[in-house]
Amino acid sequence: MAKFDQTDVEILKLIQEDSRMTIKEIAGKLNLSTTPIFERLKRLEKRGVIKRYVALLEPKKLGKKLNAFIHISIIDHSKEGIDAFVNQVADYSEVMECHHVTGDSDFLLKISVEDIEKYNLFVTEKLSIVPNINRIKTSFSLSVRKETTVFELDLELMPKEY
Repeated sequence: MAKFDQTDVEILKLIQEDSRMTIKEIAGKLNLSTTPIFERLKRLEKRGVIKRYVALLEPKKLGKKLNAFIHISIIDHSKEGIDAFVNQVADYSEVMECHHVTGDSDFLLKISVEDIEKYNLFVTEKLSIVPNINRIKTSFSLSVRKETTVFELDLELMPKEY
């Protein structure tokens, strides 16, 4: 196991804001040489702290103007029933997130589609053929007021080892 230190935290803060930042740029901001930055990044990647590097796209520029949150209740709550449901909906490109939740529903899907017609097609041609669904309830996003992928990082609050 490795231990987080303040340098790890600073590296993670920088790459959360700009994952295209070079090792040389990170080293310059932290007043370190490139070798320890490279080694730390590789360790953070290997240990799964850094899952992947991605580009965040603007959905509206891609024609995805409608975000919907679909609450789904399923019939079969066995491990097999849950796994079958998740495997099927995870294959749908419209599904951006799938959360197993508590409360009045079992799952919460976040989908992104072009418009209400595409939403209707998604429900009638894709969700309707998933055999384990009991009930769906949808809420549409009127606007996004906050959207971030950046975690607040405080060494004192982080696990001691990873």
